[in-house]
Amino acid sequence: MPVFILAWRARPSFMPGSDSIYHRLFSHPRMVEELVREFVPEALAAGLDFSRLQRVNPKFHIARQSAERRASDVIWRLPTREGAEVYLYLLLEFQSTSDWWMAVRTQVYQGLLWQQVIQEKALNSPKRLPPVMLLVLYNGKRRWRAPTRLTELIDLAPGSALWPWQPQARYHLLDMGAFAAGELTGRESLAALLFRLEQEHPPVQLEGLVDEVIGWFRRHPGLGELKRLFTELVGAAISSTGIQVQVPHDLVEVKSMLATIGKVWREEWLAQGRAEGEVKGKAEGKAESLVRLLTARFGPLPPAVRKGIDTADLATLERWFDHAIDASDLSTVFGRDLVPSVDRGNLPTRC
Repeated sequence: MPVFILAWRARPSFMPGSDSIYHRLFSHPRMVEELVREFVPEALAAGLDFSRLQRVNPKFHIARQSAERRASDVIWRLPTREGAEVYLYLLLEFQSTSDWWMAVRTQVYQGLLWQQVIQEKALNSPKRLPPVMLLVLYNGKRRWRAPTRLTELIDLAPGSALWPWQPQARYHLLDMGAFAAGELTGRESLAALLFRLEQEHPPVQLEGLVDEVIGWFRRHPGLGELKRLFTELVGAAISSTGIQVQVPHDLVEVKSMLATIGKVWREEWLAQGRAEGEVKGKAEGKAESLVRLLTARFGPLPPAVRKGIDTADLATLERWFDHAIDASDLSTVFGRDLVPSVDRGNLPTRC
């Protein structure tokens, strides 16, 4: 069986300390259970016993600028119901950028975790290691492209005799942004609500999503710390829309605030739509007038000229119309805006 490494990538608009929020989220056993139940069916097939989920204190070091302990690691062990007690270690790691070499890193963490288990004499069998599953949780605007298998990073020709001696480490990827809205909508788990909050929404949709979060915590009382963390996540989601407000500490108050923001947002959206519609209507009318004027003066227009007129904005059309009134030919009307893309020799001239 397999350790879960959660490699968290905060989107640019996310609030400072997002890694800390995720560290606190997945320090809660209910959040770990929700994530595994909803998104890691391979682990569920092992018959995990969530009632005996236990936190493990990581004591290994990763060499970076110094050999300091990685404070962001959260490790859990999970017994299964398969006869003899077997532990599924969940190693949770948070980071702010995606990493092409994640498969290498997860192999290193797996080895260090096993070393810790050996040194602490925490083996169920004296000569057997506990199973480990590696899980990467990622939220970036761009989809994850790094290989999930270590063998994909090793420079060996297919069929090489050296393949049997290469490490076979791999990790399970959960790219939060890759889930379509339809795949997450309707799921009642807290993990699915987390994934949805990490996707971008206009205020109107956020109001409905906050409603679902409120409903979940009403159905599952006694999870005050998780509720506070989700209030922070809601605040981050609101900030990601570009709206800068002081988010209340109560989700019901957040919902009321979003209703007000949504009303203002809808009014602005409708006003913008009306203004854009007026400009579009004026542009279409000016384009028709320009075509009639040019056709009357120079005859049928080349397709490239018609296409240029159809796609031009209002200001450009008005400029062309002014030129067309006394122009001697089409090149005089359009100048370098359009005519270089057609054969000047075939352009109609003044009748």
